[in-house]
Amino acid sequence: MSWRAVPGPERLVLLSAPGRDTVLATAAVLLTAGVFAAVGEHGTLTSVQRLDDGWLRLMVAGRTPPLTAIAKVFNILGLVYVTLPARIAVAGLLALRRRWWQLAAFTAAVVMSEVLIGLLKGIYDRPRPPGSLVVTTGTSFPSGHAVAASVTVIAAVIALVPPGRRRAWWVLAAVAFSILMGLSRAYLGAHWLSDAVAGILLGTSCAVVTALIVGQIQRHAERRQRPA
Repeated sequence: MSWRAVPGPERLVLLSAPGRDTVLATAAVLLTAGVFAAVGEHGTLTSVQRLDDGWLRLMVAGRTPPLTAIAKVFNILGLVYVTLPARIAVAGLLALRRRWWQLAAFTAAVVMSEVLIGLLKGIYDRPRPPGSLVVTTGTSFPSGHAVAASVTVIAAVIALVPPGRRRAWWVLAAVAFSILMGLSRAYLGAHWLSDAVAGILLGTSCAVVTALIVGQIQRHAERRQRPA
């Protein structure tokens, strides 16, 4: 696909319509809040934990050398040594093309996600599953790998690819990558399944909410600049 910048300040939108953008962002936030509430409430956590335990047993029983190797590659891709250069590259490309609104949305999404990861891990303080195949640090909920992967790829697609059919395909690829990252964390025993699901949803919510807010600010600024 072509990555040429269009003339003038490109409008930052999610679905080419502010109303649908609001619905999408609201749905993402509500779904994310539902998962976090289910894990945070003692009554529902019991059911969630049974699901997590069953999924972990399924992952352990289905482990094979090729799948383990692939999962460990995803483990590397989610490390800060990979995500940080990727984020800097996206931000640098947006700055080079003077897409300041897109740069603001991308940066805000990443910053918001990083703040929330530390805050929520401290609040939930959930122990990790036993027997992880990779080195882990800190608490388990939500999955930092899943948050970092989803917010980075989805926010990058929103910032770099104009709305349309091509963006839809890129979004599907970004979502698929995020899901695979989350599943790899549960496969390796580094996180519970609910940790991974919460991480994917949180990263996605950060990406779409910041894009929605920055897009609204952009439209407001454009209206103020129009001559009376």
